[in-house]
Order: sequence, then C-alpha cells, then structure tokens
Amino acid sequence: MPLTTDAEIATLLNETRTIALVGLSDRPDRPSYRVMKFLQDHGYRVLPVNPQITGEHVHGEYVWRELSQIGEPIDLVDIFRRPEAAGEAVDQAIEAGTRAVWMQLGVVNEAAAARAEAAGLKVVMDRCPAIDIPRLGLAKIG
Repeated sequence: MPLTTDAEIATLLNETRTIALVGLSDRPDRPSYRVMKFLQDHGYRVLPVNPQITGEHVHGEYVWRELSQIGEPIDLVDIFRRPEAAGEAVDQAIEAGTRAVWMQLGVVNEAAAARAEAAGLKVVMDRCPAIDIPRLGLAKIG
C-alpha cells in the first residue's frame, strides 16, 4: 500500500538524505530542474539520472545514465517519467537496493508500485516532495 498519510510522508522525507532523481531535465523551465534545486536547498543530496544528458552537470551534480552506475547508497528514487515508463525506473531502484520510490504528480503505475512493495520498498505515487516538504512544515535536513 503506497504511503498516503502526512505522518508516513513526513517520516520518509525526514529519514531520507540521498535522492536519485530519474528523468531530470537540464532545462530551467522543467519541473524536474526546479524540484532538484528545491531538494538541494533543503539539504538533500540529489543525484540526477538521465541517459540523454549523461556526463553533464546540473546544479553541480554529475548526471548519471542509470541508477546502477551511481555506486553509493540511495535512500529514495524520485521518478519524473511518464506512468508507463515509471516501471523501468522502479525496477532499477529495486535492483540498486534503494529504500523507497517516489512517483511524481501525475505518475501512477500500480504494477510498478506492487513490485516495489513486494521487494520491501516504501512507495509514494502522484505527489511532489517540493509541495509536501513546505506543506508539512519540515525543517531543512543536514
């Protein structure tokens, strides 16, 4: 069952330190670009993943081709992909040993969520941490 209560969301965000952001855009007008900066400003380490801009740097971080390349523990995978493409990111998150997956606003993939939960990951769907952090009054981490 995906996390839905304010308490569950707040606990996940408070326990998270490192976020891999799958589907990051290097275009300032895109929501993923702004959300990455917001998360960094709130103390999270954000590792961007996008095969189309691999090797570039966005907000000071190297852009990875896929999650398996990162090679360090990831607490949460924030997914900015279409719902039908989110399953691949969830499968990579499971393989990478992450603790949780977060599908952004408008991203709902029940089958991928069920696979993640069966693998022991916490799941959030159709929400944005850049909305939930201020709404829940969460302090800057770090």
